[in-house]
Amino acid sequence: QVQLVESGGGLVQAGGSLRLSCVASGRTFNSYAMGWFRRAPGKEREFVAAINWSGQRTVYADSVKGRFTVSRDNAKNTEYLQMNSLNAEDTAVYYCAADYLGSASTSPRAYEYWGQGTQVTVSS
Repeated sequence: QVQLVESGGGLVQAGGSLRLSCVASGRTFNSYAMGWFRRAPGKEREFVAAINWSGQRTVYADSVKGRFTVSRDNAKNTEYLQMNSLNAEDTAVYYCAADYLGSASTSPRAYEYWGQGTQVTVSS
């Protein structure tokens, strides 16, 4: 069982930056690929970024490529999402997710554990 807790969301002006964190419970964090997803008001949940257990493989949605960076610190059981050049279309609730022995999938169905989400609001 893994529990995930996100933090770092908030209100930011367009063009600004935020860094989200996701802390995982348990001692086997490095057995999980980790992902970030988001759900904007009135829209379906969508993939944002993912990272494999070692951090050597990362995957990004086209909409965030070049602006967002996913990383992890296995010693701290923490995944990060650095978000730069934010715009109003990035406004959403952001969720982290864990996939046991995964390979950084873009599909939400691959992920067994989910956090409660953190709100990111970008004002234009």
